[in-house]
Amino acid sequence: MRLVTVKMPEVYVEGIEELVRAGRYTSRSEAIRVAVRELLRRELWGAGPLAERGWLEGVASHA
Repeated sequence: MRLVTVKMPEVYVEGIEELVRAGRYTSRSEAIRVAVRELLRRELWGAGPLAERGWLEGVASHA
């Protein structure tokens, strides 16, 4: 995996930490990976406009 540094509003970080405390995810990193994967599925690999044009064909298998 590759390390990526991201700045985000404190309220987002607090929300992610709450999900971890509630046991929904094992870490902030896991929660963020899930969120990014879902965004990519929706926007690129699913039914989003880029998917309709065949963009990133075959990349979904890496998710």
